[in-house]
Amino acid sequence: MAEPIGESHVLVVDDDSTIREGVSGYLRQHAFRVTAVPDTARMREILAKEVVELIILDLKRESDDGLTLMRRVREESSIPIVVVSRRCDEADRVMGLELGADDYLTKPFSVRELLARVRTILRRRSLEMRQGRPAGVRAYRFEGWELNLNTRRLVSPEGALVKLTNGEFNLLVALLNGGDRIVSREHLLERSRLRADEVYDRTIDVGIARLRRKIEPNYATPTYIRTERGAGYFFAVPVRSVH
Repeated sequence: MAEPIGESHVLVVDDDSTIREGVSGYLRQHAFRVTAVPDTARMREILAKEVVELIILDLKRESDDGLTLMRRVREESSIPIVVVSRRCDEADRVMGLELGADDYLTKPFSVRELLARVRTILRRRSLEMRQGRPAGVRAYRFEGWELNLNTRRLVSPEGALVKLTNGEFNLLVALLNGGDRIVSREHLLERSRLRADEVYDRTIDVGIARLRRKIEPNYATPTYIRTERGAGYFFAVPVRSVH
């Protein structure tokens, strides 16, 4: 059985509504989170505010040059791209791959084959992350929560936006980056402070209390942010990094 990907977010960009809805529905049946859009404008809106792990991109659309679009996406990010296109010439496939596509499928295609290729790419990306490549983290996920580091947005499992102060955001990033390792109060203090005059003896304790009230199922008996007496704090549930 294929290894589960774990609610990976896939962005489908295709002006053909039949293909768009068919691919989206099939991927959702296999535990993917999918956003489907018909054009470049909507694609850019999604990429600006959400963390996307893979793009399925129609190379030829009426509104713009797919090759130019793909080149632009690749210049701005390292998000894996699977091209789907009616262009079946070898020169078109080579051009697409040279411009940064991770895979290329010609239309009509099997959604089962597309699913297999998507899983393969995401599994390869996961392996690269475990080996330390690529370096940049775009988001952290835990227990259905998502912290987008680019937009500084924290979204709950129910999809609600939870507002964080700058100090709370920096504190949460430090904890999530530490994973299940104990993070000292000194390190958390250094990461979370904004100005020297905002630092006082109980800064970290107050920040932790505020975070617990915002994210814990029951902040009085925390299950996410745990205290190691005399040493610091650690995150007690699995944290997934999105690169």
